[in-house]
Amino acid sequence: MTRKLNRKRRRACLLRSLGPGSGRRKTGNAGKPAVRQTGLGWVSGNWSGYAIEGNPGSFRRISGAWTVPAVRPGSGSAYSSAWIGIDGFRNDSLIQTGTGHEYVGGKAHYYAWWEILPDAETVIPLPVYPGDRIRAVIAKRSRTKWAIRLSNLTRCWTFYTLQSYEGPQSSAEWIVEAPQVGGTVARMARLTPVRFVQCRVNGCNPGLKASQSGVMLQNGRFVSIPSRPSRAGDAFVVTNEAQP
Repeated sequence: MTRKLNRKRRRACLLRSLGPGSGRRKTGNAGKPAVRQTGLGWVSGNWSGYAIEGNPGSFRRISGAWTVPAVRPGSGSAYSSAWIGIDGFRNDSLIQTGTGHEYVGGKAHYYAWWEILPDAETVIPLPVYPGDRIRAVIAKRSRTKWAIRLSNLTRCWTFYTLQSYEGPQSSAEWIVEAPQVGGTVARMARLTPVRFVQCRVNGCNPGLKASQSGVMLQNGRFVSIPSRPSRAGDAFVVTNEAQP
């Protein structure tokens, strides 16, 4: 069972917006032109992945699948999450569910969770291991009621809860994040690549565009970088380049 560390997801901390094909940016000492390579649309201190925007009420359902990444050892505590959600991009509301992967006390830890801001996460007390195949769905059921479903296809379990949520429904996301721990954004954990597949919004292929992607910047270094979307526009890979 994962220890309680007052983790909290939060809305995207946007640092700047960049259009596709923006000027060259180098990734720390590695010198990789991450922005040009990904067609980056935005930069954040805590999010990486894809976010799409619309008018209020635009998004009533989101789904996606991913494989739980393995955490690589590091020199200190580090944290990460992979999730899907509605809202949180340029607004203060957010409903989400996903998996956590962290390195604390010299050990890697994995768990599942759901969260609705402003409350902190609720841990799902079911087993999660690196390599597990996860599928998640968040769907509006009535004016204020939303269903959250997270399935571990490898371990053959499904978690379901019905919760109240009244956010604007103006953005939808598939994200790898450095969560907030103890009131501050945590150091990003070192992970194997996270591949999101079967991304859907309102039951349809979102047709993701590179300009909707964003990278995570910590201490002047790009540490989590999404690829361009698949040809079908419903899959991508987030590569982690956090320092040891």
